[in-house]
Amino acid sequence: MSLKDQFGKDILLTGWGHSKFGKLTDQTLETLIVQVAGEAIANSGLEPKDIDEIYLGQFNSGMQSLGFTSSLALQLSADLANVPATRTENACASGSAAFQQGVKALLAGTARNVLVIGAEKMTDAGADVVGAALLGASYEMAGKPSTTGFTGLFAEVAKHYDKRYGAGTAGSGIAGPGFENGLGDVLGSISAKNHHNGMSNPYAQMHRDFGVEFCRTISDKNPMVADPLRRTDCSPVSDGAAAVVLSTRETNGATAAVRLAGFGHANDFFPAEKRDPTEFEATRVSWERAFAMAGAGVDDLDFAEVHDCFTIAELIMYEAMGLVPRGQGAWAIKEGWVYKDGKLPVNVSGGLKAKGHPVGATGVSQHVIAAMQLSGTAGDMQLANARRGAVQNMGGVGIANYVSILEAL
Repeated sequence: MSLKDQFGKDILLTGWGHSKFGKLTDQTLETLIVQVAGEAIANSGLEPKDIDEIYLGQFNSGMQSLGFTSSLALQLSADLANVPATRTENACASGSAAFQQGVKALLAGTARNVLVIGAEKMTDAGADVVGAALLGASYEMAGKPSTTGFTGLFAEVAKHYDKRYGAGTAGSGIAGPGFENGLGDVLGSISAKNHHNGMSNPYAQMHRDFGVEFCRTISDKNPMVADPLRRTDCSPVSDGAAAVVLSTRETNGATAAVRLAGFGHANDFFPAEKRDPTEFEATRVSWERAFAMAGAGVDDLDFAEVHDCFTIAELIMYEAMGLVPRGQGAWAIKEGWVYKDGKLPVNVSGGLKAKGHPVGATGVSQHVIAAMQLSGTAGDMQLANARRGAVQNMGGVGIANYVSILEAL
């Protein structure tokens, strides 16, 4: 069973574009959107007149005064005049929300070629504005003052996880040489892995290989932000954009098209009291739905790009996708499974941790990076023989969850 078997048509990623991520003082939200839209259409071998619909993923939530952005991509060309364009918002999963809306337009038969864009300009706003905007994705903290912002919310997840599972250390025998400090050492290893991977990504915001000891150690340059999360456990505030063209047939693109084999989406309850803080149940369900549609499982993947807004999120993702049993995510680090040369490389791009996290752009960026891997155009990030990969993107603390399974043709 696959998406094509279920719906009777292929959904192909035929072209893509990606900006640099970081503090982009010489770019505006509009110039970023126009840049990546132009790259994606050109890469697909299509013309602007061939685009039937546009979806733009952007969170914003007050970080930009311009709150009506759906038509900005039309600035690329007069040939985009009157093309239907819609902005999607689902917190940090806004980009993947746009992607899946584009997929559904193709499946519905109302479009043949859809342009999907994810974009965010965060660094124009002050830290207090950004913090308040992100907390708008919290049922309990929206509109309230906070010294730790969203980091504090994921720090609570880490505390609950450590109390329940001991980072997978106490009951599984992982504690010992190299992991004497339990969860802190595991999270530091995830951070160091992703920073090392980010060195090979030309789009990444952070090009610095900090090393394991620095990431595991509290210092003046790596302070505790919200116990037990240090600065190196947190993704940065970023600007950036990415775009992809979705089509129902192959085009004369510059690179080989990539097939969407399956997708999943699940939302959890918003109030924290209605969710298990370490379960991320809807995240797991989104994985299960995507795998079921693709007719594949975690053992069939060659890589995964997952939502590591904080290192604890990546650790739990190893469990949600079924790579390891619940509470034993640390084994994936200890055994080296998720490193670039492991059995399931995770976040070869550097992830949100090193690549950056312009929130509305993240989901589309992950799909672009996966498409590059599967088309053999990932440059220094390229994995050997990458044939099937996964993208996982979420909004809030496991609230809005999206997974895509992509494969080479």
